[in-house]
Amino acid sequence: MAGLMVLNFPRLLRPGHFLAVMLALLLAQAPAWSQTATNPNLSAQLLVAARQGDLTALQRAVARGAAPNSRNRLGKTALLLAAEKGHLAMAQSMLKAGADVNLASLEKVTPLMAASYGGHAELMRALLQAGARSEPQDRMNKPAMVYAAGQGQRDAVAVLLDHGADVNAAYEHQLSALMWAAGQGHAEVVALLLQRGAKRDARDDRGFTAQQIAVQAGHAAVAEFLAKP
Repeated sequence: MAGLMVLNFPRLLRPGHFLAVMLALLLAQAPAWSQTATNPNLSAQLLVAARQGDLTALQRAVARGAAPNSRNRLGKTALLLAAEKGHLAMAQSMLKAGADVNLASLEKVTPLMAASYGGHAELMRALLQAGARSEPQDRMNKPAMVYAAGQGQRDAVAVLLDHGADVNAAYEHQLSALMWAAGQGHAEVVALLLQRGAKRDARDDRGFTAQQIAVQAGHAAVAEFLAKP
């Protein structure tokens, strides 16, 4: 099988060798992300610590020389794992250690996207100050703004706007952040976007406005709010 280490077994195993061989097989087949914190590989220790939210263990791995941009089998770095959890101190430790603030997973999800999805505004600010870009898109062509607006993360949307994101940017299918928020029924985000200059009359590639999208999605209160002048 691809990815498995091939072991050459002798014809006859001496007493006591069978257990050692079976252990070697198990270790050879274990995915990197499943390794325990006792694994001597510093990168594995770093990623386990990040996954478990163990700041002390993470800082210890970094101090011992773990590569800050180590990635697990999903392509996630310790910084991305910290961003997913909203663990600010852990993210700051990884940024200080030299982690690439824009390094994405195999699904092209960046730390900023992950923090936006979870609404971790303070962590987002730290990432942006460290050079995070808001324009990259994941494999589904969604940038950080869509993650934030689609999840109803008002504070996250505000952070992105404060750092220069275009309130009227059109993403895949010509959908704006206002359309995403309206389609998901997120009234507070809709109100914020309108306050910041979002255009009510912008249309997606079907010709629908945010108000029409809200009606179609069954969000009557949001649709009514958008219909007001």
